[in-house]
Amino acid sequence: MVNKNYLLLTGVCALLATGTVNAQETTTQPAQWSGRDMTYRGESYDVLDSNYIPRSRMNQHRRFLNNQYAFPSKPRNMWELGVGLGMYNVSGDVPSLFFWHKGNGGYGFHAHIRKSWGYVFSTRLQYNYGVAKGMAWQEDRNYRWNPAWTDNGYMPVPGIPGIPGTPNIPTDPVFWNYRMEAHQLNFDLIASTNNWRFHKAKTSLGIYAFLGLGAIAFNTRVDALDANMQKYDFDAITTGAQTLPQVTENRKQIRDNLAAGMDGTHETEAENERDRRRPAIFNNKTLNFAPSFGLGLQFKVSRRINIAIEDRVTLPWDEDLLDGQRWAQQISGSPVLSAQNDGINYLSLGVNFNLGNKAKSVEPLYWLNPLDHMYNEMSYPRHMILPDPTLPDSDGDGITDQFDKCPGTPMGVAVDSHGCPLDTDGDGVPDDRDKQLITPTECQPVDADGVGKCPCPDGCGSMAPACGSIGAGSIIFTGSSSSIAPSAQAQLSSLAAQMMANPTCKVVITGAGNASKVQQQRSWDRVNAIIEFMSEKHGIDRNRFIFQYGQAGDPNSVMYRSALPGEEGPANVAPPFPNLRRN
Repeated sequence: MVNKNYLLLTGVCALLATGTVNAQETTTQPAQWSGRDMTYRGESYDVLDSNYIPRSRMNQHRRFLNNQYAFPSKPRNMWELGVGLGMYNVSGDVPSLFFWHKGNGGYGFHAHIRKSWGYVFSTRLQYNYGVAKGMAWQEDRNYRWNPAWTDNGYMPVPGIPGIPGTPNIPTDPVFWNYRMEAHQLNFDLIASTNNWRFHKAKTSLGIYAFLGLGAIAFNTRVDALDANMQKYDFDAITTGAQTLPQVTENRKQIRDNLAAGMDGTHETEAENERDRRRPAIFNNKTLNFAPSFGLGLQFKVSRRINIAIEDRVTLPWDEDLLDGQRWAQQISGSPVLSAQNDGINYLSLGVNFNLGNKAKSVEPLYWLNPLDHMYNEMSYPRHMILPDPTLPDSDGDGITDQFDKCPGTPMGVAVDSHGCPLDTDGDGVPDDRDKQLITPTECQPVDADGVGKCPCPDGCGSMAPACGSIGAGSIIFTGSSSSIAPSAQAQLSSLAAQMMANPTCKVVITGAGNASKVQQQRSWDRVNAIIEFMSEKHGIDRNRFIFQYGQAGDPNSVMYRSALPGEEGPANVAPPFPNLRRN
C-alpha cells in the first residue's frame, strides 16, 4: 500500500508543477538577425534554415519557403541521455528505512534515453536499479504463517484455503525487516506543457508527467539469523526499550538497538510466490509486469545540460511480497491479509545531456516554444507575404512625391534622381528649354533660352540635341508580372523609332524596387523584359542600353531616358536572386 510519506512526496511534486515559474530566459535586446550563423535573438532557431529539416520533411519545407504552405516543417531535434540516483523504497506492510536512518535506507540509480516527437509528447526508455530496505519497530509474535521466520514447517489452516499455518503459535518476538533488490525496465510516454509560453520567449523550467509500462525482476531477503546462523534473541537486543505498539516515543531507540544488534546480512529468502516466473538470467528473481506513473521537473543549465527531479510510483501487478510480508502485523490472534498490494517509490535527482550536432539539430522540442516563429514573424517579418507599397507620383516622372523636389514636371521631360528636369550643362535652364544644350562654363551665365555670352562655335549646339530628341518616360507593370502590356508596347515602339533616328545615342533603362529580395529580382526581370523586347521586336542593339535596376521609386514602374554625354553602363547584368523569379 502507498503510505502517507509517498503520497506527501507526490503531492509536493504536484504543487511545484502548478507553481509560478520565475526562472525564465529573457531577451534584453531587440529581436534581430546577427552573426555569421544567423542566430535569431528571441527565437529558438532559424525556421528558414534547411539544415535543421530532415529529408523526409524537405518537401513541406520547400513549399513553406515558396509561400505555398503556411506551416514550417518540424525540425530535427536532439536526443536526451540521462543518469541519476535517489531514494528507492517499498510502500508495503513493513515500514521503510530512509537514508537518515544511519545510512541504512534504500537507494537506486537509473539511466535513460529520451526522444521528443513533438512539442508536448516524448518517449523514454529507462533502466532502474534499486535496493529498498525496511524494518518494523514493533515486535510481532504472529509469524507462523511466514516461512522466512519459522523452521518447523507449516500446513494449510483447515477451512481457509490458501492460508498457511502451523498448529503451534510461536512465543518469541521477531521484528519484520527486509532488503529488496530490483531491476526495472520502463517505457514511458511523457507529456510536457510548460514550454508553451505566451508572454516570454523561453523557459528554464520543464514540467512533465508520465505513464510507464515495463517489467521488474526482484528478490527480497530478510535478516533472521545471526552470524552463527541462529535465530536472533530480540528480547536481548531490545533490552531497555519498550516494544509495545502503543509506546511510540521509543521508536528511534528500538531501531537503533536493532541496527546495532543485527548483522544486516539478510541471509534468508523472504516469502515469495512460488508460481511466479523466476528466470535464472535474473539470478532467480521474481519477474512481474510493472506499470508506473510520476511527475518531474527539469531545470535548464545550458543548451546541452539540464538537471531533473523526478518521482516515480511503480505498482507491480498483483504483488504483495515486495517487502517479504503478506500479513498485516498482529500481536495475537488470526492473521490479517494486507488490504492493498505493495508499491515502489523512486525519488531521484538526475543530470541529462542533449546529444546531437547543433548545426543540424535543435534542442529537444519540449524545451522550445512552438509560438516562437509566429510571434517573431509578426513583429519582425522575414517570410510573410506583404503587399507591395504603392507610392504616389503625381507628375509621372518616376520619382515618388515624397522624394520629388520638382513636383509638376511636364510629361516626357527627362528628370534626375530628385525628380527635377535634367540640366546637362548646369546653366540653370532645363534641357527641354535649353537652346544651347552645352554652354561652356566661361560663357555663363546664360539668358532665358540657355544661350551663353560667348559666340557659339560651329557645331557647339548640334552635338547633343540629337540625343535630346529621345523622350523620357516610364512603363507601368501590374502585380508581380514582367509582361509588357499592349499600351506599353506602343510606347516602346515610339522609343525604338527615336533611337533609330539617333543611332549614336544610348538609352538608360531604370527599374525601381529595392525593399526586398523579391522586389529587386522583379525589378531586374522587368528591365530585362524591356531590353529584350526592344532588341527582338525592333532590332535595337542591346549594347545601346544601360541596364539599371533596384533603384528607389515606385516598384511597379520602369523609367527610360537618353544617356547623358559620356554616361556608360552595362547592357547585361546577372540576375540578383534568380530562385525568387516570378513570371
